[in-house]
Amino acid sequence: MPMIDVYAAEGTFTDRHILARDLAQAVMRWEQVPEIPLFSDNTAAFIHDLPAEAIANAAGAGNYIRVQVLTPINVLDRDKQLGVVRELTEIVAAAAGEPGYAERTWVLITESPEGGWGIAGHANTNADIAAAARAALAAD
Repeated sequence: MPMIDVYAAEGTFTDRHILARDLAQAVMRWEQVPEIPLFSDNTAAFIHDLPAEAIANAAGAGNYIRVQVLTPINVLDRDKQLGVVRELTEIVAAAAGEPGYAERTWVLITESPEGGWGIAGHANTNADIAAAARAALAAD
């Protein structure tokens, strides 16, 4: 149930809502979780528009996109990490309407520590999330 934050200069994306949805759906696919409300309702992306002057690399260029994915620990193995970074880069570059952004997109994967994933006021472990998913699937 990842949270995704995208930071880019104002005006980079024309349809932030579609971008947020596409990113959330992509990470769910890479995590290989079932499409149940537990996951689809709790996987979200947030698009942050920053003033152009608020972004710069060490050389002074500011035409970059930063994507940070926060996911429970040990959900993405190496193949999934490679895949999610590649696909999220492709999605944001397409949404920006400029293929060159693929070379200027930074994707950071951050893992929440065990027990550090809070939903509905409860800090869940991976076992808690798995149990909730099994219960939801059994109820269908």
